[in-house]
This record gives sequence, C-alpha cells and structure tokens, in this order.
Amino acid sequence: MAKEILEMLVESVTMELPDTKTLKLKWPDGYNPDFKTGQFITLYWPDTTNYKRAYSLSSCALDRGFFEVTIKRDGKMGTRIVDWAKAGDKLFVIPPVGKFLPVFEPNKHLICIAGGSGVTPFRGFVREATRRKLDTKITVLYSVRTTRSIIFQPEFHQLELENPNFNFYVTCTRLDENDPWGGRRGRMTPEWVKEHVLDLNNTVFYACGPNELVEFAEHVVLQGMGVPKEQMKTEKWG
Repeated sequence: MAKEILEMLVESVTMELPDTKTLKLKWPDGYNPDFKTGQFITLYWPDTTNYKRAYSLSSCALDRGFFEVTIKRDGKMGTRIVDWAKAGDKLFVIPPVGKFLPVFEPNKHLICIAGGSGVTPFRGFVREATRRKLDTKITVLYSVRTTRSIIFQPEFHQLELENPNFNFYVTCTRLDENDPWGGRRGRMTPEWVKEHVLDLNNTVFYACGPNELVEFAEHVVLQGMGVPKEQMKTEKWG
C-alpha cells in the first residue's frame, strides 16, 4: 500500500553550520505515525513535484509532533533548502521508511561510522537510547574535514555527559598543522575502528555517508574482521 503524502509546515530552521541546516517539519493535526528511529523521509517542494530527495531523520521516534532532517548544501534540493528554506514554508513529505535501524539490546555495542552529514541518523540513535536510559553501548566514529565541519558537536557532547554508554570520537582530515585541535587527525583507518571493538560477536556496525567512506567501512568490517553481513547496516549518500 502506498504511503500517504502529507503537506507539512516548516516550523523552524536551525543553521548547524554555514552549509548545513536542520528543518523542523510540523505534523498536520491528527497525524500520529508509527515509525522507527533511523528511518528516512522523502521531501519535495510544491512547485517542483517531480524532484524528490530522501533524507535520514535526525530526530528520533520519541520526538512527537514533528520530524527533523539535517541537510547539507549539496545538489539542487540541498542547495535550495540550505539557502532558501525558512519557517513558514511548506514541503510535501512521504512518511518514514527504511531499515537502517538501531539494535537496542542490552548486550549490544553499536559502532556508528560516519562522514560529513552521514552523522545525522546517529543523532536519533543516541537521543532515543539516552532518553530511554538503555544499556546499549553506542560509539560514533566521525570523519570531518576540519573542526568547523562537526555537525551537532554541542549536542553530542551533552549526550555523552547524560549517557555513560555513549562515546563520540572525531577525526579531522584537512586541518592546518598549526590548528590547536587536540583530537585525532587524519583519515579513518582500520586500526582506529578496531580499537573500539570490545566484543566482536555482540557488535553491530553502521556506516553512513559518502560512498567512499561506506565502502571503506564495509571492507574493514566484512573483509578485515570477517563480520557476518547481518551485523552491518549501511546507507550510502552518493
């Protein structure tokens, strides 16, 4: 059965970075969907109904009354949203679908490998786990160009304080050598991923972001560690 397409009001916009914006889309009256954290919605503008783009939810299933998506200036849709979308606009929304879902089990460790705006669904993962006070361990390994490219940095650090089972690690790939950043530098490596694995059999790996990063993660996890495919979930963003 086809999902109902809904017109939603852009209730607010937040500039996360100069090229990245979060839209808060208000649900219509009487709308109370059953969906899961980690799914994606598809958006299109009323004046260009033939051009649609799918975006992972950066909110979680416990957030009611709205969807949030966090979008980077990229392509026609991303550029229009970041440069022009404002509170009061309306967008058509195809409701959530997808299987990029967190395995919230007490003995599981979710290792979430992200690049750029690929970190957005993991904000939803950690939000839900933190609010529900779950015992599931979550580690986010996040690759960005510079410290000015870290999406949700304040919120992830706050969630680390609230959730003893959550850790957020960043590596910067294009920092000037004189930059005072005290964290990790350079591209992701197999060794960096492997050092965070505590119990391989109970680890579920997630990778989201550019094709190159996701393919790197698949090679490290599936070939390098010999992890069965059912222990890895991926979403490539072109």
